[in-house]
Amino acid sequence: MARNLKWKVVLTIGIALVASSTGVAEWQEHEIRQQNGKDPQIQLPAKFQIVTESWNRVVAIPHIIYMPKKDRLLMLVGCDYPHRAYILTSDDRGASWTDPYPALVDKDGKPLAIVGAGLGGDLGTGLAYLGDGNALFYVTGFFSAGQRWFSRDYGKTWGDTVSFGPTSDGKSFYIWDPPLVDRDPKTGKATRIAESGYIMNGQHFHGHIRFSTDEGQTWSETIKVPQWDHASEIGLCRAGNGDLIAACRLDRPTDEPLDHYDGLGTSVSKDDGRTWSAINKLYTYGRHHPSLVLMPNGDVVMTHVVRLGYLDTKDGFPQFGIEAVVSHDHGRTWDLDHKYILHAWIGNRKRTASNAWWPSSQSTASLLLPDGAIITAFGTGYRIKTNEQAPRDIGLVRWRLNTGPVNADSTIRDAAFDSDLRNIFDPSL
Repeated sequence: MARNLKWKVVLTIGIALVASSTGVAEWQEHEIRQQNGKDPQIQLPAKFQIVTESWNRVVAIPHIIYMPKKDRLLMLVGCDYPHRAYILTSDDRGASWTDPYPALVDKDGKPLAIVGAGLGGDLGTGLAYLGDGNALFYVTGFFSAGQRWFSRDYGKTWGDTVSFGPTSDGKSFYIWDPPLVDRDPKTGKATRIAESGYIMNGQHFHGHIRFSTDEGQTWSETIKVPQWDHASEIGLCRAGNGDLIAACRLDRPTDEPLDHYDGLGTSVSKDDGRTWSAINKLYTYGRHHPSLVLMPNGDVVMTHVVRLGYLDTKDGFPQFGIEAVVSHDHGRTWDLDHKYILHAWIGNRKRTASNAWWPSSQSTASLLLPDGAIITAFGTGYRIKTNEQAPRDIGLVRWRLNTGPVNADSTIRDAAFDSDLRNIFDPSL
């Protein structure tokens, strides 16, 4: 989302599209591409679908969880302007999905609008599964206090709430990413939840963290992490060696109001989140909305959006995409020379247009399926063709990491984080 410019637009135009029928989405053959340094790309088979293409409405900001006991995927999305939190589920690991239903309803069963919440509605973020049918997501109040909403029936209904209030020093606290849920290895019960968030002062953000040991009912005081200055949306992952990894959206390097200029970096904790390393800056602009997945062999996969950094087409149209990079050392370094391009598309407004960013990518949510495949959900505005920011869609890619050989190139990893070599790329290669 554009945290400055876009809010202003959507709160004034007030789009409200109504879906006639969701139709039936299904997997299509797809190809992802892995860079191989200076050698030709490696092409890998995958599956792809636009889940929402027949909805013809605004659908954005996907979050996705897997519930093992039901062998069910549950996706949380924001529908329409102002956003309302909706749920859809899949019992065939993403091949088909139920019709969406509102997560929060009033006494008459109508979608509940929480006055003052994100983008003028109940912006649901940070979906997480706690085990035993229990789940939570956040209603982030950009103009009011936020809340945690809980489900005790595998996401069918949502009702229990716990306010997440301000930081320990009284600052407004905002949450975007799912919390990290540590579990008992025998029972699967949640033993500790780590919740990341941020405060903001204009375009300056600062990351915080806090913890719960009673499944989210009570929380520790927030810790203002010194190393997370100029960091906001922070995804967390428990690495294979026990460390914690934080994937951080970084403040934009210029006074440009559009937040697509924000960058991406990572930070590591060796003491369960109490202290953190300096941020390892990966990209200076245009890449963020990260999601982290721990693989069985200890590799960590990070998916993220690409809003800036792809070369324009020869006709002057911007390109957007979804990428993934892998760490083989518990989040300390990332193999940028062998990144994956999961999906890319061309915008329909030339870069010089004021709204050229509307068709861009928005949010990634990735998880590991029991069969070893990764499923990545993302937001896209590729169908927007008018002066309204609609429709928007949710895409899914089901894919696997390359198990074959790659070369030893490290040119991009060794380059400066703010260099063109790191940040500029032609996805049509």
